[in-house]
Amino acid sequence: MPYVNIRITKEGATPDQKEKLIKGATDLLVDVLGKNPATTVVVIDEVDTDNWGIGGETITHRRKQGK
Repeated sequence: MPYVNIRITKEGATPDQKEKLIKGATDLLVDVLGKNPATTVVVIDEVDTDNWGIGGETITHRRKQGK
């Protein structure tokens, strides 16, 4: 049973976009590895930009600086 965890920043991904991510990840495992879509689990975690950092800075700070 494949388990896929997708982490994105919490910035308003729509239910439709999330549905497409889940379908796309599932289809990729079916196409590439021949996995059963009925047993493929996909979880989307949305992380607040204050809790996600790159290069020692939060995403919130980087976005304010235009990075």
